[in-house]
Amino acid sequence: MKEHSCDVLVVGSGAGGLSTAVVAAHHHQQVLVVEKEPVFGGTTARSGGWMWIPGNAPGKRAGVEDSAEKAKTYLKYETGEFFDEARVDAFLENGPNAVDFFENNTALQFDLGPTFADYHPDAPGGMPGGRSIVAKPFDGRELGDEIKRLRPPLAEITVLGMMIGSGKELLHFFNVTRSPISALFVSGLFAKFLRDRVFHGRAMRLMNGNALVARLAKSCFDKGVPIWTRSPVRKLIRDESGRVTGALVDTPTGAVRVHANKGVVMAAGGFPQDPVRRKKLFPHAPSGYEHASPAPPGNTGDGLRLAEKAGASVQEDLPHAAAWVPISRPVWSDGTQGTFPHFVDRSKPGIIAVTRSGRRFVNEANSYHDFCQAMYKHCTEEQAEVCAFFIADHRTFRKYGLGFAKPTPMPYKAHLKSGYLIRGKTLRELAEKIGADPAQLEKTVAEFNRHAKDGNDPEFHKGSTAYNRSLGDPEHKPNPCIAPIQRGPYYAVKLVIGDLGTFDGLRTDENAQVLDEKGKVITGLYAVGNDAASIMGGNYPGGGITLGPAVTFGYIAARHMAGVSQHGRRKSVGVVAS
Repeated sequence: MKEHSCDVLVVGSGAGGLSTAVVAAHHHQQVLVVEKEPVFGGTTARSGGWMWIPGNAPGKRAGVEDSAEKAKTYLKYETGEFFDEARVDAFLENGPNAVDFFENNTALQFDLGPTFADYHPDAPGGMPGGRSIVAKPFDGRELGDEIKRLRPPLAEITVLGMMIGSGKELLHFFNVTRSPISALFVSGLFAKFLRDRVFHGRAMRLMNGNALVARLAKSCFDKGVPIWTRSPVRKLIRDESGRVTGALVDTPTGAVRVHANKGVVMAAGGFPQDPVRRKKLFPHAPSGYEHASPAPPGNTGDGLRLAEKAGASVQEDLPHAAAWVPISRPVWSDGTQGTFPHFVDRSKPGIIAVTRSGRRFVNEANSYHDFCQAMYKHCTEEQAEVCAFFIADHRTFRKYGLGFAKPTPMPYKAHLKSGYLIRGKTLRELAEKIGADPAQLEKTVAEFNRHAKDGNDPEFHKGSTAYNRSLGDPEHKPNPCIAPIQRGPYYAVKLVIGDLGTFDGLRTDENAQVLDEKGKVITGLYAVGNDAASIMGGNYPGGGITLGPAVTFGYIAARHMAGVSQHGRRKSVGVVAS
């Protein structure tokens, strides 16, 4: 069998794994990243790419007033009985340091989302903005031939393959038929996209999670870190003392025994595509298959299973095992179903959600995680299928789109034909087509309209928080999230529960070291990203609470393996003991 030696072996190539690799290499460690799929980037490359890191440098430069104490108050409120003080403190102390490190030493640079509010901004310690950052757009040509191995973005959230940024850029797309400035802006982006498709076969203006991965990968390659794709780990290797010393890796050229002198880092993306663990932990998926995830197909829980066989403990008692998001299932030309996560349209004026009872059940503009909790609760109470429907009239649909069905000037008849988009001349006809109570749907819309004309929603208070309003239409007055539903035809899209990543995971300490059933460190084994149990206690406090900790604990784990103290000085020992 072939053998390979390194200091740090990273299993998985999303933000957590690549962050670990970059930081470890910077501290003079020999690093190897292995990835089971033919492309690198994991779920991160498909994601929005936001990172929730209180006290970040872009926020400070913009004059955001925040503190670790305020963020800790917020997390203590959000996590409740699952508040893990040691890990939260490590995250809040090291998060800003990690941002500084990447900005000063790597290709990873950040933009601030100044109005990207915490998801519960009115809670103790919550903020109306300033804690979420995103990687700056990146020119994919800087990756050279390696661009071919970068996982493409999730097709459902692009426009014909073109990535769209959040905030002002997204508003330009919504206003493309109403504003000459927006039309010119979008036309310019589309022209560049078409040029890239002709010369490179894909978009080269990388945004969001694709930009985050590309910048981290570029930093890895600059520091001489190889990324082996098509190279799944089959087994972790332990010595007589129980220390993890490496792994058996299957590569395209045969099995390789990899010796890792400092540590092995599990960063394989959690278990969103593992039906066995989903059956055990997802209440809405009793067979494990009643669930749709935009995560890559390879995220099947390998990291957790490999670590368990090495004695690790998996936390499975969080209130929510994953970050829930409403998903609709567009139909592709070959008949297969896609997964469209609904991030933005929930907040738009003129869109409401109902269950098959025909009743609303939630403030639609609240976080996607909260939305799905309410959906599950009400459908269970109604003893009905766990699903819901977005409802909009023709004007709203053509202005903002509805899920994968894009707004004017994009065509939509194919979505009607496939059954993804459902249309009725009247609300009663629409209700009959979606299997909802016709009389109740008419009553629901009438009651909603009675207050919506004045921008009010006394039942669920849509548009009442900074987070609600940040994703509404700022040009719509008086409430950016509220408008009547009044002129047919009417449209609906069916929603089911999906995820943006799993929360349950390997138990770790504040250094990202994996713990066994007795709470003792398994020397040489680390976990970051969704392979590690979330510090958020099964809740979803803000945009980027998966990737922010992933990048931060990657930074922490790498420094711990390299023997670097919190203040940047190298410890005297060569190998860090537990």
